[in-house]
Amino acid sequence: MSNVTIRTVQSGKDETRFIKFQWKMNEGYPNWVPPLLMDRKKLIDRKGNPFYKHSRMEMFLAERDGQLVGRIAAIVNDNHIKEHNEKVGFFGFFECVDDQDVANALFDAAKAWLKPHGMEAMRGPVSPSVNDEYGLLVDGFDKTPYVLMSYNPPYYATLIEKYGLTKVKDLYAYEVDAKKVFTEKLKRVSEIVKKREGLVLRSLNMKDFANEVRKIHDLYTRAWSRNWGEVPLTDDEFDYMAKDLKPIVDPELVVIAEAKGKPVGFGLSLPNLNQVLIKNRKGRLIPGLLRMVLFKKKIDGVRIIILGVVPEYLNTGIGGVLFYETGLRAVRRGYPHGEASWVLEDNVRMNRGAELLQGDRTKTYRLYQMPI
Repeated sequence: MSNVTIRTVQSGKDETRFIKFQWKMNEGYPNWVPPLLMDRKKLIDRKGNPFYKHSRMEMFLAERDGQLVGRIAAIVNDNHIKEHNEKVGFFGFFECVDDQDVANALFDAAKAWLKPHGMEAMRGPVSPSVNDEYGLLVDGFDKTPYVLMSYNPPYYATLIEKYGLTKVKDLYAYEVDAKKVFTEKLKRVSEIVKKREGLVLRSLNMKDFANEVRKIHDLYTRAWSRNWGEVPLTDDEFDYMAKDLKPIVDPELVVIAEAKGKPVGFGLSLPNLNQVLIKNRKGRLIPGLLRMVLFKKKIDGVRIIILGVVPEYLNTGIGGVLFYETGLRAVRRGYPHGEASWVLEDNVRMNRGAELLQGDRTKTYRLYQMPI
C-alpha cells in the first residue's frame, strides 16, 4: 500500500515548492536548461496571467514521509472547449520521482478534479496551454532544447504510459544548418514566388510596436485557426506574450510577408538564449540577464517558433519563401544554426518545408490522452 499523500497548492510557500521541484527532478541532466524562476511564477500566476481569465487550474503536490515527490496541475481551458467542441481537460507541469505509485496518485488527482468540471478526457502534458509548454520529450535527450522548448527525464514517458495514457499526437523539431539550406533551386523558386505574388518581406518595426503586434495577432489567428489543438490567443494574452518577448526579440528575425501590400504571413524566430541560460543553474533573474548580455555573442543558433500563411495563400509557396528568408537573415545576423519547432506530425506542408531546407528531425515531443 502506497503512503503517498496528495494535497492542493494553498499558499505562496506551496507555490514556491511546486516551482522549485522542477529543479530537483531535472538538475542531474546536463542538457536541461533551467528556466528563470520569474517566468515560472508568471506561468502559474492565476491572478496576473490573462490565460486564467478563461481557464481554471488546480495544482497538486505529492508527498511521502514529509518529502515532496511529485507535482501536477489539472486545467480546464474554456476557450479550447469552445474552439474545438470537445470536453477535453488537461494535465500539465508534471514532475515526479521514478515511482509508479506516485505518478498514479498524481494522475488520479488530476482526473478526479477534471471529472466534475464536465471533462470527458484528459490530455497532456500541456503547461498550461498550447501556446506555452506543450508535449513530453520522448527522444532527443542527448541534445539541449532550444529557447522556450521543454526538457524532461526520459522515464516520464514510462510513468505516463503505464498509467494508461496513450499517444494522441507527436510534435517534431528539425535542426537546420546554413551549410545545407541555401541551394540554387530554393533561391530560384523563392524569386519566382516573390515576383508572381508581388511579395515584399519586411522586418518588425519596433518604433510602431503596438500596431505591429495587432497586425501579427491578426495573422496568427487566421493562419493557425485550423491547426489541431490550436486555441486563438485573446488580445490580453497576445499583449502579455508580446511584452515578454519584446526585450529579447531581434526585429530582423520577425519577417512579415506582404502580397501586393496586404499582410499574408509572418515568421517569428528568437536567438537561442538557452545556449547562455544553461549555465544559470539556479534560474535567478539577475545572473541570467547578465549572462545574456555578456555572452550574447556566443549564441550561434535561432529557433523558428512561428511560421505561417493565411488560408487563402497556403498554396502559393509563400511559406517556403518565409523559411528561406528566415534562414538568410539568421545567417546575416550571425546564427548559422537553427531549429524549427514544433511541427505537428501530420502537418504535411510544414514537414515538407523543413525537409526542403534539408532539416534533420532531432527531437519528438508527445501528447497523451485517456478517457475520464
